[in-house]
Amino acid sequence: MARSEERVTINKEFDSFDQFIQEYVTNISRTGAFIKTKTPLPIGTEVNLRFTVIMDDIETIEGVGEVVRVQTDPPGMGVVFRELSDYSQNLINNLLAPPRSK
Repeated sequence: MARSEERVTINKEFDSFDQFIQEYVTNISRTGAFIKTKTPLPIGTEVNLRFTVIMDDIETIEGVGEVVRVQTDPPGMGVVFRELSDYSQNLINNLLAPPRSK
């Protein structure tokens, strides 16, 4: 399958990380995410990802992904991260780290 030259940009802003997870991304890992959408893109589509979430401060997760899975229930698409800035990768790693006990 030939790749198109143009990438689709996904750019969303969220009031909190919890809203980001509940309303948009149902599953996130260090390697990718499942993005809820009624209009998923075709498998193989490259996407520019930019998610702004408010945590303690405003944080931005950005990089390049590729659609690797599309499903209808719930509707959405699985996106594998192909490139993430070091900052974005560290942010995801920190978000997914188990809470430290005191």
